Amino acid sequence: METATTAGMLFQEDKRIMREQTSIVDLLRSLSDLSVERAYDPYRTFEWPESLPDNCLWMSRDLLSIDGTHYMDELSEEELCRLSRWELVNFFSFNVHGIRELMQQVLACIHNTGYEITSEYFHHFLDEENKHMWFFAEFCKRYGGKIYFTQKVQFPTFAEEDIQSFLAFAKILISEQISDFYNVRMMNDDTLPPLVRKINRVHHEDESRHLAMGRRVVASMREELAKKYQPEMLQKIGDYLRRYTEFFVQSFYNPGTYRDAGFSEPYEIRRVLLQHPSRKTFHARALGKTSRFFESQGLFAGEISNVCN
Repeated sequence: METATTAGMLFQEDKRIMREQTSIVDLLRSLSDLSVERAYDPYRTFEWPESLPDNCLWMSRDLLSIDGTHYMDELSEEELCRLSRWELVNFFSFNVHGIRELMQQVLACIHNTGYEITSEYFHHFLDEENKHMWFFAEFCKRYGGKIYFTQKVQFPTFAEEDIQSFLAFAKILISEQISDFYNVRMMNDDTLPPLVRKINRVHHEDESRHLAMGRRVVASMREELAKKYQPEMLQKIGDYLRRYTEFFVQSFYNPGTYRDAGFSEPYEIRRVLLQHPSRKTFHARALGKTSRFFESQGLFAGEISNVCN
């Protein structure tokens, strides 16, 4: 059986291999090879205990949506543990919904003209995302008894097909990169239940390949758009992605989690948290890689921190 230490050494080797690829063709070939070498059966990878301890945190303390606010000081440790359980179920729930949507987007173009060099890796991508959707959903159903509903917001979109395709892959990159920020923190947190740490670690290791692919594909697609459209259009695209990023972060403040954790006035709590200065500081940290990447592509102007409605 592969130990955590062995898995970590293999993962570091994977990252070295990905860094060394200079062309997108070579990168995608390496990613496909790594997906084959690191393939696993999710139905055998995880052991699902009958229950998880309710006297400890399930989500890292500094990832809780109330961290840095007066609520953190007012709640007992028991109340914090209860909130952490529902916030983890919420985090895993919108991963379930997000994965389903991104799989639909990739399926819509997997063998279309213009995606010839990516189609092979997309098959591995879809296989791995399907595994992720299963184990996130399994956790939610077993230990939360439900998968939280995720609100959908329809942003004004673009008629141009190439812009639509670019936005689809840019949104995938945004959601995966933000989620990975949480994965990395939780997989290294010894205070969390082992199953929670393992789910976050397995997801992070797969996502490292998806992120490597996503950044290269998005940068390439953005370069083609810049050749075809005026700067004003690129600014509109950037504004769209900025709004999407803000909406994605707002999903971490789910009134349902506050209600299930026993809070009164859950919508008021959400409003207060989204406006709290300390949460803006956290948003800037959680969105750091995302902001810097899209700023380097000329699509964001500065970091995102204020995600208030």
